[in-house]
Amino acid sequence: MIDLPIAQPPWTGVGKRIESMVRKALFDFEMVSNVSDVAVALSGGKDSLALLFLLKAISGRGFLPFKLHAIHVNGAFSCGAGINLEYLQAVCDRLEVPFIMRESTQTLESLECYSCSRERRRLLFDAAKSVGAHTIAFGHHRDDSAQTVLMNLLHKAEFAGNLPKICMREYGVTIIRPLIFVPEKDIITFAEHYGFKRIMCRCPVGQNSLRKKVDHLLSELETLFPNVRENVAKAALLYGSDKAKNP
Repeated sequence: MIDLPIAQPPWTGVGKRIESMVRKALFDFEMVSNVSDVAVALSGGKDSLALLFLLKAISGRGFLPFKLHAIHVNGAFSCGAGINLEYLQAVCDRLEVPFIMRESTQTLESLECYSCSRERRRLLFDAAKSVGAHTIAFGHHRDDSAQTVLMNLLHKAEFAGNLPKICMREYGVTIIRPLIFVPEKDIITFAEHYGFKRIMCRCPVGQNSLRKKVDHLLSELETLFPNVRENVAKAALLYGSDKAKNP
């Protein structure tokens, strides 16, 4: 018997707060305007599951209804490594969301972040387009964007975070990030309340990645500037480079 926590409204306080922030992102950046199908990149971690639950709850409520598709990239070193596939399938069945799985070819010998990310995105994009979904929702939240800002600033002298919406013309898809305003701590609370929080990243490369180190740096900065994550992410949305939107 699979323990099957499903997050559905009516929400708790944090659920209401997160839904409000997701709605604001969808509206402000016109993420689902004239969109009939949305694919969710579903690793099985707290962020992607929260995103799936929230989009399912919001579709047809204040926005025109859109059909959801959940896409999972499986593999020993994928972002969803170790997830119970029967659990993900059961969650999607309960939500009446089609579940699509693709296999990663990454091995320990060839593993590195760039090639892994490229392959994962190609698999996601191709799977989404195969079911007519040209809009793909990623579970990147506010804190992910703050990390990206510092990485780009310190490594490339470029002030840019995660873009809320970006048309990938080369691939024929549009990426959206409906959690762009949501702090990770709220997602953790939400996931704990509904019972779907778990440790996800088991990648031996990811445990010591530059992103992980930048997250530690932000934690240190929080001792001096408690709102550093919020302010850095907000500054990126207001003043950050959007050159990634160019063809």
